[in-house]
Formats: sequence, structure tokens, C-alpha cells
Amino acid sequence: MKLAALYSGGKDSTYSIYKVREMGHSVECLITMHPAADDSALFHYPNSWVTEYQAQAMQIPVLGFQVAGKSKEDETRALEEAIVQARALYNIDGVVFGGISSVFQKNAFEGICEKHGLQAVAPIWGVEAEKYYAELLDKKFEIMVVGVSAMGLEKEWLGRTIDNTALATLARLSKKYCFNLTFEGGEAETLVTGCPLFNKKLRVKSSNARWDGQRGIFEILEAELVGQ
Repeated sequence: MKLAALYSGGKDSTYSIYKVREMGHSVECLITMHPAADDSALFHYPNSWVTEYQAQAMQIPVLGFQVAGKSKEDETRALEEAIVQARALYNIDGVVFGGISSVFQKNAFEGICEKHGLQAVAPIWGVEAEKYYAELLDKKFEIMVVGVSAMGLEKEWLGRTIDNTALATLARLSKKYCFNLTFEGGEAETLVTGCPLFNKKLRVKSSNARWDGQRGIFEILEAELVGQ
């Protein structure tokens, strides 16, 4: 199938592209939504502009859409408009998204796709968290934490790359503080800086770690693509 990918730049949406390519599908374009609020119910907020660099590294065109409203209805409507535009431009058969366990998100994406005669593809739905991370690290995905908002995740996680040592600590913290290790509930946000899909790596040139005492964002101010 010819697919569009809902793309945030994080681990789940990037790995979903990797998986559907393994399945033999083609990804014709990326759809990046730029939400108005950092507590968006549907979309990734931190550093969404950086997907332009990641799209370039994957050699896939990206369509960016500003989300004017903050309600779930506003976000769902904006997503539907984006998917309709992607279909008109690239003649897609379906949409791939990186959902793992959020029934609300899955229902929203599938409802839009069904309405417009498109297939909704969720290749990592239901994956077990620690096995999933092991796959990501085994396949050389370089994943940076760019947002935290769960008890147990402090400022020092902002900008940190998830390696085996970090993963062991995250697994321990997730059990102690009862947060979702995959971060799908918004406990943290990630950004992929390198992976087998990229022909160049993403390098952060300048950044600002914003922390309010309970939650924080690793704001990327400048970035560039560099050789592998």
C-alpha cells in the first residue's frame, strides 16, 4: 500500500515507518501536526518543527499543519483535514500511526480513515514495553528524551539519550512511580536523532531545558543534519 505516516519525530512514529517498510508498504509522505498546546490529547508538542530535518534524512516529503484549537474536537478536525489533503496530493491508500495502547487515539485515527475509505495501520499496537525498547536499541535507533511530565522523571532526563543504562533506570522508575514505560500517556516525549531510515544524523546545535519543578521540555533552538 501507499501510506502517509502521522509523524511526530519520536520513537513510535519513526519505528512505525520502519515496520511498514519491512512489511513491503511505501511511505509517500509524512504528516506532522503542530498543536497549539503542550498538553495536546492527540499530538506530540515539543520540537515538532524538527521533523523537517528528519523528513530530509529519510528523503520523504513532509506536510506540516498548524492546529488552531485546543479541544479534542479541534484536533480531530485538523487531523482529518490533513489526511484528506495528503490523500489528494499523494493518492495514498492508508495512514500509519505509532499507537501502542491509547484507545482514544486509535479510535480517532481509525474513525477518520474509515470515513474516507483509507486503511489505518498500527504496526506496534500492543507491543510489550521492554521488548520494544530492546528492538529499538538493537536496530540502532538513537532516541533523545525531549519532554517529561511524570513523577519520577526529573530535569536530568531532558536531552538524555536512551541507552541500555538509561532504559534499566526508566524501567525501575516506571515500576516505582507507576508510569507507562512507553510514554504513550504523555509521561515523556522523545525525538529520534539517528536510525537505519536516516541517511544523516540529527545533531542539536543549541537548546534550552525548561523546567517548572514538575515537568519540563528540552527545547531545540538549532539543529542540523550531519554525516553518519
